[in-house]
Amino acid sequence: MSRLDLEVAARPALTAAAASRLVREVYGVEGEVTELGSHQDRNFLVRAADRPLVLKVANRSWGRPALEAQNAALRHVALAGLGIGVPVPVDGLDGLDLHAVEVDGETLLCRLLTFVAGDPVMSRQHLSRLVVADLGRLAAVTSRSLATFEHPGLDRVVQWDLRHASEVVAALLPSIADPSRQGLVADRAASAGERLAPVADLLRTQAIHGDVTDDNVVGRADSAGRVRPDGVIDFGDLMRSWLVADLAVTCASVLRHHPDDPFAVLPAVRAFDQLVPLDDADIAALWPLVVLRGAVLVTSGEHQAQLDPDNTSATGPLESEWRIFHAARAVPFELAEATVRAALGRGLATRHERAHAALESSGRLFPAAAAPTLVDLSSTSEALDRGRFLLHSTEDDVLRDAAARSGSACTRHGEARLTRTALDSATRPPTVALGVDLVLPAGTATVAPWWCTVVSSTGSTVVVDGPAGRLTVRGLTGAPEVGEVVPAGGTLGRVGGGTVVVQLCVEPGLEPPAYAEPSAAAGWLALCPAPSALLGIDVSTRSDDGSDLMRRRDEVFATVQEHYFDSPVQIERGWRHHLVDADARSYVDMVNNVAAIGHGHPRLADAVHRQLLQLNTNSRFHYSAVVELSERLVALCPESLDTVFLVNSGSEAVDLALRIAQAVTGRADVVAVREAYHGWTMLSDAVTTSLYDNPTALESRPEWVHLASAPNSFRGHFRGPDSGADYAREIRALVAEITEAGRPPAAFICEPVLGNAGGVLLPEGYLAAAYDAVREAGGLCIADEVQVGYGRLGHHWWAFEMHDVRPDIITVAKAMGNGHPLGAVITSRAVAEAFALQGPFFSSSGGSPVSCVVGLTVLDVIADEGLQENAVGVGDHLVARLEQLRHRHALVGAVHGMGLYLGVELVRDPETLEPATTECAAICDRLCELGVIVTPTGERANVLKLKPPLCLSRASADFVVDQLDRVLSDGW
Repeated sequence: MSRLDLEVAARPALTAAAASRLVREVYGVEGEVTELGSHQDRNFLVRAADRPLVLKVANRSWGRPALEAQNAALRHVALAGLGIGVPVPVDGLDGLDLHAVEVDGETLLCRLLTFVAGDPVMSRQHLSRLVVADLGRLAAVTSRSLATFEHPGLDRVVQWDLRHASEVVAALLPSIADPSRQGLVADRAASAGERLAPVADLLRTQAIHGDVTDDNVVGRADSAGRVRPDGVIDFGDLMRSWLVADLAVTCASVLRHHPDDPFAVLPAVRAFDQLVPLDDADIAALWPLVVLRGAVLVTSGEHQAQLDPDNTSATGPLESEWRIFHAARAVPFELAEATVRAALGRGLATRHERAHAALESSGRLFPAAAAPTLVDLSSTSEALDRGRFLLHSTEDDVLRDAAARSGSACTRHGEARLTRTALDSATRPPTVALGVDLVLPAGTATVAPWWCTVVSSTGSTVVVDGPAGRLTVRGLTGAPEVGEVVPAGGTLGRVGGGTVVVQLCVEPGLEPPAYAEPSAAAGWLALCPAPSALLGIDVSTRSDDGSDLMRRRDEVFATVQEHYFDSPVQIERGWRHHLVDADARSYVDMVNNVAAIGHGHPRLADAVHRQLLQLNTNSRFHYSAVVELSERLVALCPESLDTVFLVNSGSEAVDLALRIAQAVTGRADVVAVREAYHGWTMLSDAVTTSLYDNPTALESRPEWVHLASAPNSFRGHFRGPDSGADYAREIRALVAEITEAGRPPAAFICEPVLGNAGGVLLPEGYLAAAYDAVREAGGLCIADEVQVGYGRLGHHWWAFEMHDVRPDIITVAKAMGNGHPLGAVITSRAVAEAFALQGPFFSSSGGSPVSCVVGLTVLDVIADEGLQENAVGVGDHLVARLEQLRHRHALVGAVHGMGLYLGVELVRDPETLEPATTECAAICDRLCELGVIVTPTGERANVLKLKPPLCLSRASADFVVDQLDRVLSDGW
């Protein structure tokens, strides 16, 4: 490669004023001219009267044929009608599209191009999986369109051609001032070149774009605010090169946004492969090319920064380019290839197939030992109940307990171990076991499963190479010397007194970790197969990414029963305020107000277990638990509410409360509040008005339901802290109107905090006015406390207490049973006896002995563990921190609620309060990736719902706010 090609020189010395004259004289275009950034050229935005244009003045190192090729390629792609935006050359006054102009005695080549509108993808710190896939798809569309493009200007030697990357890096390496960085780049680039050499001659070549990257692609924001790539703004790196290099360049740009998760590139790889199928040579070459792209970026960037230190387009991206290089070079080439092959469903590489075949014909490693008992350390393991998985000694303890019963025990290979989870972590921990742990009788002989060579023998660890790869066994005594050849059946040592670890790797030069992060697990498991043949027992676990389970669910489970998230995580365990998925990844649970005292509570489990062993029947029988629970509930209520009905759910509680009101008053009509959810039974659904839950709710209400405005002082008909009087006047008028029309209300039902709206507090004076109006008309007042009551607000046990009112009927469920189906209706003796005139009431499971024991235990735990007080301390802290976000992020319109029933309302405009509905859904998806379970709520699905178990810790609350702050700052 010539020196001129490498030393591109500084950008042309051209001012905006000179560019304006040039555009006017050469192209006949008038307009405001402002400079755009460029690494090596000078680019200017020209705001002409009819349309925006871009003037590109090339670096003097560019040759005319290369620029002519770019112009021809732009027209070629534009005419292909691919649905992507590309600039098109504009002819000058002389009819030509490329011009040589004199600027300060220097001849420069310039072009005028149409402007491709859109937001730069690079403007977002985080790239979602959708956007990454879009980049891969855009790279594939561009590559496929250029496959038929030919031009003499393609055959030039440029520094961005990855066929010459090793040469470029070697030539520009001295530009890196830091010796350690320089050595690192040299070493890794050399390794990438060696890895690439065997397949280089097999790679397909064609015209490629060479720069479908985050800083060279624009798009339009989708409904969720994500910039979806749909345009390529520059063809400056057009060349003839390897086809797969186009994908490698795109993947490298993704690493800028995901330096800690290199396999975030996989959506781009899959999307590219769907349009431009990759062959075996492409797959083998991909990651070496990604590494070389990173090495070229940093060496070229450092070199250009020396040439043109005032050019922020060259100096600004340098550190992010170093992030790309470090992310790429940190991944072993063998792992990258195996992971890509697994992601594309290509199976094993040929050399790995041979090693796997040799493994299947292996001899036993411990031939004298009986087959060990397999130990379960997954998310569903009974051995890890009661939070035992969080103890450091658990794995050894569980193994030894199993071995004590059967003589020997072994963990499972490929299992995501719950013992390796990490609470309050934004990154997925390495949980997937790439080896197995065994407890065997001390002194058990360990023999070579095939002829092998000892490559390491240190302490209690022996490492041997054989036909199935490299075998590592830890926990032995008497191992042979390094270099010794051990025949099949020869002694490798004897089991010592501790745990033995066995791990196999089909790539002898690779040092695998003990555990893999789930996104890389498929690749690592191809390289580190299960040693089942060596142990005489199948120790592998079934690999499933969850898609098969979702397919099975959809086949038999009614799809109308919704699930959280479009791509739901498979949750298999809960502990306190955390949930854990099948990959043993932990999440902070911010939505489970059902699990008031937390998940997996041992005290509750023990109480239910004891009661199930004694008695469980229906409530027509006489037993103590139903009396005790009813007494406890009455003690929590105002004095006049002294009678309890027990049911199975909140829906049934509301249904029964309405039946009672209608029976007692002899009326049918009910006043309900708009935008509310009360249940799914016939009566509770009748008063449910949420369009979020039922888009036809308002049109399908029965005639006996009369709707009052949602008393929402943030976005309702009346707004502000003094809106209570207006809402009070409105509901008084509604009650008077229906009463005068001969349809006085049997009841008024309302949540004392608007739970469905995300914890919106009722304006002062509203509830008291509503209760007074309804009672004056002879109706009863129902407080639906199913979501918001039971100590969740912290400052009050019941939400109605903050309004200084007394309802006639309370409905409660959810928290009452901590996930067990249990609800209650609490009213006065007079009301209950009047309802009894209609006939007896009975619920088979409502008030069963087990249900009552659940209810009693939940109340005991809330009291004994101070969970209501925790809702005050942690809840107030959470509100304060969320308010700080409101002042920092325009998207946060309001923070609603109290205690641990909160909502963060997202708006696109603080004046119009346009709801940020799709942004809310996308933010929830991103938070899930970061280890926080939050879901949308509200009539417009624009409120982040925060109603966690009452045991939420302050540390976890801070983690949640920190991650929300991160998402609002970096994008989603």
